[in-house]
Amino acid sequence: MRSFEYARPETEAEALELLSEHGGNTAVLAGGTDLMNLLKRDVIQPARVVDIKSVSSWRGIKPHDGGVMIGANTTLDEINEHAIAADYRSLIDVIDGIRAIQITANGTLAGDLCQLPHCWYFRNGYGLLAMKDGESLVATGDNRYHAILGNSGPAKFVSASRFAPPAIAWNAKVRLVTQTRSVSEGVEAMSVKEEWLPLEYFFLTPKTNSQGVTVLKPGQLITHLWLPAASDTRSATYEVLELNGLDQPQASAACCLGLDGGIVRQAKIVLGHVAPTPWIAHEAAKWLVGQQITSDIAETAGRMALAKATPLSHNDYKVQMAQTAVKRALLKATNQLHETL
Repeated sequence: MRSFEYARPETEAEALELLSEHGGNTAVLAGGTDLMNLLKRDVIQPARVVDIKSVSSWRGIKPHDGGVMIGANTTLDEINEHAIAADYRSLIDVIDGIRAIQITANGTLAGDLCQLPHCWYFRNGYGLLAMKDGESLVATGDNRYHAILGNSGPAKFVSASRFAPPAIAWNAKVRLVTQTRSVSEGVEAMSVKEEWLPLEYFFLTPKTNSQGVTVLKPGQLITHLWLPAASDTRSATYEVLELNGLDQPQASAACCLGLDGGIVRQAKIVLGHVAPTPWIAHEAAKWLVGQQITSDIAETAGRMALAKATPLSHNDYKVQMAQTAVKRALLKATNQLHETL
């Protein structure tokens, strides 16, 4: 591990000041459940690590703008134990699937959204695009766990976030902040620029190794996640896991459904771990409107969600996994999953 500066701010302004220095070559430490691995493997080389756990304004769950706001420092255990959690079942489904107390006790939802890919080529120093001598290592090598959607470009890793699919299905937004400088009459002033961004626009598919996997710029970070009021929305997440504990899903699907008399009036389906970004299945969700969820309807929606899949040489099995994840998420949201297992 290379040496780096360590800083522990207590306010938002202090955190942004510390993150903006060193040309933005800094890293954020919140739960730290993945950061230490990246540092040890020399995948990232920050000049400074900024520990944000003491920024109290970024912790907790509270009502905001007709919905619920979750601070970036709020742990998964705190979310799971909060009274509001029962209204957002699809998020709790993910927490239930993390069978590792070190992750739930220390990990944060915002940290999960900012995770870097778990692609073994990337983690072994070949960059986000996993290139060597101008050739894609993924295209010609072991690509069992790589993308089956959105993989026509050089990026073939899968988005690592487990919470992005359910949060996007909820039409979540994230609060992004950065430090800005202004000069008036020769006096320099610092201020905080705030932006609320729909989460579905937060993720990027890089075309070069210098691009990241999110829109975050150097010195910028997430401070909160906002979810709309749950009202009568049904939601669920279904993850296909090879192992329990620290295992990453091989495919997942999350959905939010608005029902009226058992008929779907509004739907959103988001797939995870199948593309470089969370994958919104627009056509499948649109087709569900006016339907009553049954096993056959859910199965058809799953096939539609994967209709444009382009599996690589060793991962065509993921197509059926993702189809099944969609089907089971829809059945789970309507309390029918137990009837089909």
